[in-house]
Amino acid sequence: MQVEIRKLNIDDYDELAEAMQKAYPDIDDNVWSKRNIQKLTSIFSEGQICITVDGKLAAAALSIIVQYELYGDQHTYQEITGNESFNTHTNVGNVLYGIEVFVDPEFRALRLGRRLYDARKELCEILNLKSIIIGGRIPNYHLYSKELSPREYITKVRNKEIYDPVLSFQIGNNFSPVKILKGYLKGDSESKEYAVLLQWNNIYYTAKKNTMQDSVIRLGLVQWQMRPLKDLEDFYKQVEFFIDAVAGYQSDFCLFPELFNTPLLAPFNHMNERESMEKLSELTEEIKHKISEFAVSYNVNIISGSMPILEEGKLYNVSYLLHRDGKIDEYRKVHITPNEKKYYGMTGGNEIKVFDTDCGKIGVIICYDVEFPELPRLLADQGMKILFVPYLTDTQNAYTRVRHCAAARAIENECYVAIAGCVGNLPGVNNMDIQYGQATVFTPSDFAFPSNAIKGEATPNTEMTIIVDVDLNLLKELHYNGAVKTMTDRRQDLYDVILRNQI
Repeated sequence: MQVEIRKLNIDDYDELAEAMQKAYPDIDDNVWSKRNIQKLTSIFSEGQICITVDGKLAAAALSIIVQYELYGDQHTYQEITGNESFNTHTNVGNVLYGIEVFVDPEFRALRLGRRLYDARKELCEILNLKSIIIGGRIPNYHLYSKELSPREYITKVRNKEIYDPVLSFQIGNNFSPVKILKGYLKGDSESKEYAVLLQWNNIYYTAKKNTMQDSVIRLGLVQWQMRPLKDLEDFYKQVEFFIDAVAGYQSDFCLFPELFNTPLLAPFNHMNERESMEKLSELTEEIKHKISEFAVSYNVNIISGSMPILEEGKLYNVSYLLHRDGKIDEYRKVHITPNEKKYYGMTGGNEIKVFDTDCGKIGVIICYDVEFPELPRLLADQGMKILFVPYLTDTQNAYTRVRHCAAARAIENECYVAIAGCVGNLPGVNNMDIQYGQATVFTPSDFAFPSNAIKGEATPNTEMTIIVDVDLNLLKELHYNGAVKTMTDRRQDLYDVILRNQI
């Protein structure tokens, strides 16, 4: 007999579906869809483990990584899996969450479940995760529910007075019951929709620097004054000044405005707008790495507004997310304004995605993008909780469009939206003469948030910073208990917003 433990892959799907049907004969809708398995193996291949016996798939364990503080000990299966979209998975999380384990009944005498759990524990240690957590069904509880409360049932299982195929197995694998979860898995009649929250702790875990310890995130927004600059070093001094100020308040994020480095266009003012922007783009790579150094040294995640880059003859407007661990992500402005097309010949980007940070999932879009509600909605469906919008507006009516659209995006997507723009005048630089701005953090509109749905805002047209705390747990409370529930009450039987070419 040849027993092999390995990563699950999409080619295993047909055997996986057959084994699941045999493992769960009494449960309706008992097989994961091929799309589900494709998504899981794509986003976290190491966490999807299977065992084959003489080449036949006999058992499997599926899991994701979550930032557990965002969910806490009172959660449902739908919540922890993002309604089985797995958008709750994050590579910078701290807990390995088990979402499925099963063994084909034909092979249950081989104790394959224990091998799967040993593999999970090894993975937890390798990835330096704090623990493994699962919501364990209690499938035999329906046999005792009339005479025993869930607590009494669990006690008797622990004392080996009653056998439960799931709970007895978990306890035998050194998982400790933490609490009873009510309404954990809708439709689980065998367990009466109860589950036991179970945890195995990794004794080798070393806390990662900056890993989120609670749900409160501190945002620092920079209202940037456009002013003539002597050279690049003068620009760096101004950037570092604000980063130092924001980091001094232990901010988790620092947001700069769109095209905040355009004072460096002055030496190229004799050129046309397109040529001068191309010359400015030659500085972007150096600026990106310099600000990345600031992110690491000042221990703050920086959204570096936006800057131009030239690639294969195309000019893009790019925002860099410079993580405080040195990682660099980028977002290219998707929607280009008529002004950007006319003067600079800008090209729109083609990627829409959320970013994993040590404070959870965030989104970054640029100025005009926020006026298209589909884009933030797609990000919200991917788990985004904070949306950062660097902008550059010349007049008050242009700013008003950005402001009101940002406020609407916070309400309709149950998220926080932070916007920051440039202020003041910039003589001597073509097409950058005047600016109007007011940095603001918007919230949803419900009882847990300010009555005007504004967490904080700067004085208009004045160079300054604002420091604002946002609580991600309030978003969770809103999602389940809000006066209105915009994300869950959508009529998706009538309409949907779909991101093309996405798994």
